[in-house]
Amino acid sequence: MDLPGPWDMLSAMNPSDAIRDRQDLRAWYATPPGEALRAELRRYAASVVPQLFGYHALQVGDLGESLDMLEGSRIIHQVSLSLTPPAQVLAQPRALPVQSDTLDVVVLAHVLEFCSDPHQVLREVDRTLVPEGHLLIVGFNPFSLMGLRRLFAGRGGMAPWRGRYYSVFRIKDWLRLLGFDLVACVPAGFRPPLRGAGLLRRLQFMETLGARFWPYFGGAYVILARKRVATLTPMRPRWRPRRRLAAGLASSGLRRQGRG
Repeated sequence: MDLPGPWDMLSAMNPSDAIRDRQDLRAWYATPPGEALRAELRRYAASVVPQLFGYHALQVGDLGESLDMLEGSRIIHQVSLSLTPPAQVLAQPRALPVQSDTLDVVVLAHVLEFCSDPHQVLREVDRTLVPEGHLLIVGFNPFSLMGLRRLFAGRGGMAPWRGRYYSVFRIKDWLRLLGFDLVACVPAGFRPPLRGAGLLRRLQFMETLGARFWPYFGGAYVILARKRVATLTPMRPRWRPRRRLAAGLASSGLRRQGRG
């Protein structure tokens, strides 16, 4: 896997805004509601990531800690990429400095919400993943208490509220168009994004009830997808011997033998 040094952070969006969003998102994950959500996300990742094998893993974005979504992975070579330190590589997600068909696992941690071209980011992931490679997407759900809080904050608020949230259904459609097979989709974060740590602990029961009775309204989700292997369909030759002509030749030969 070829990962050169820090790239220039060139984008259609203002680089300073993108950097500020990432810094604000890290700061939010250090608050009580962010820590509660991160615990739920990491609990799922801890049950799935160790089952994903390969040689190279890349995490784009983070939840406030370096490579936290890849914790427990058996893949030795793990690289973090973001717009700001402490990532190992500074680069834009829409132009990954990675050779094609190289990565076995890619994690997108709140990347699609805060980029100007999410389709290009997914195309880059498709380009760099090996066949049967896995993609893990962490995103905020617009149809949730998090999404409702975002509406009140408006576009001028801080991250995570100023991001553009995409529904699970839309992400699934994008992945299908790129040729990914959906493996799993797990919701998380059913508690309201309140600042009180004690109140959040008392509302822990909402995580169990939400996952069971209203799974589509979790504050965040984790989508696990697998890159489909492109198979070659054998083509039958169009040429076929003409049976009528062959039969005619055979009968003609028989008649000639009979006359002789």
